[in-house]
Amino acid sequence: MELRQLRYFVRIVELGSMSRAALDLDLVQSALSQQISRLEGELSARLLQRSSRGVVATEAGMAFLHEAQLTLRHADQAVRVTRQARLSGTVSVGLAPTTAAMLDLPLMRAMRERYPDVRLHLVEGLSGHLTTMLSARTLDMAILFDRRPPGPGSRLAQERPLMDEDIFLICTRARPEKIPATLTLADVAHEPLILPTGTHGLRHTLDAALARAGVCPNVVLEIDSLSMLMAAVDAGLGSTLQPRAAVGRFPDAGQRFQWARIDDSEVRRSNILCSLSEEELSSAAIATKMVIRDCVQTLVENGSWSGVTSRYHDS
Repeated sequence: MELRQLRYFVRIVELGSMSRAALDLDLVQSALSQQISRLEGELSARLLQRSSRGVVATEAGMAFLHEAQLTLRHADQAVRVTRQARLSGTVSVGLAPTTAAMLDLPLMRAMRERYPDVRLHLVEGLSGHLTTMLSARTLDMAILFDRRPPGPGSRLAQERPLMDEDIFLICTRARPEKIPATLTLADVAHEPLILPTGTHGLRHTLDAALARAGVCPNVVLEIDSLSMLMAAVDAGLGSTLQPRAAVGRFPDAGQRFQWARIDDSEVRRSNILCSLSEEELSSAAIATKMVIRDCVQTLVENGSWSGVTSRYHDS
C-alpha cells in the first residue's frame, strides 16, 4: 500500500467521480482505476461502487476513508517537519540525452519545489560516459541502461530499476508512405537506418536483437549525438531505432515524425537508477533519488512518457 493510493482514493470520494479525480490529479483515468484496483486487491475489499450519483464509497470504503485521511495528515506533517530541516548541498545527476529530453525539466521543477536549498547539478552524456563519471565519483547518481549487476566488493551498490522503454522505428512524416503502428525487426531490414555507433548501449542491444532475428541492417549513417541524429531523420536522410523519448525535444513531434513500435519483447531498453553506495551519499542525494523515482512514475502515469513500462514496484 502506498501513500499515493490513499490520496487517489480520498480524492475520488471527495469529488464523487473517477474522471474528475483523474483530471484533478493529472492522471489518465485508466492509470487511476488500476491503482484503485491494486488497493482493493491488497485489502481484499471493494472500496468504491458506481451509482446514479457517480462513484461512492462502500461501507468498507467509508471505514477505510477515515483512516486514510488520518494517515495522510500524519504523512503531510512528517513532510513539513522534514522540510523545515532545509536540506542543502549539491547533488550531481547524470542523464542520457533521451532521458534528459523527458526528465530534465520535471526533475528541476520538483527539486526546486521540494528542496529549494539543494543545488542540482545535471550532466547529459552517453550511458558509458556517465558510468565512467559515476565510477570516478564525479557524479552522485545516474540513470543508466541495461547495466550488469556490480561485481563483488563494488561500492556502486545502489541500483534500482526505473522503467523499460519500447523501441520504435522513427522516420520523417514527409516520406510518402505511412508506416503501421507496429513492425517486426524483419520489416526494417531494408530501411536506411541512422544509428549510434557500436560503443553506444542502445546499438549493442539493437545489434544483438537483429542478429537473433537474422536481419542485416542497412546502416547509412552513424551519429553519436541525439540532436544531430534526429535532425538527420527530420531531414529525411534515413530512419532510426530509438525509444519515443528521442522526439521529446520536439513540441511538434507529431507533425514532423511518424513512428512504429517494434513488436519484439527482447527489443527493449532497461533504465536503472545507479548511485554511489549509501554511506557515500548525502541526505540531499538520498532525497533526490526519491524525487527522480516520483518524477518518472508521474510522467508514466499521466501519459507524458509513452512507450514505457514502469518498474517502480520492482525497486
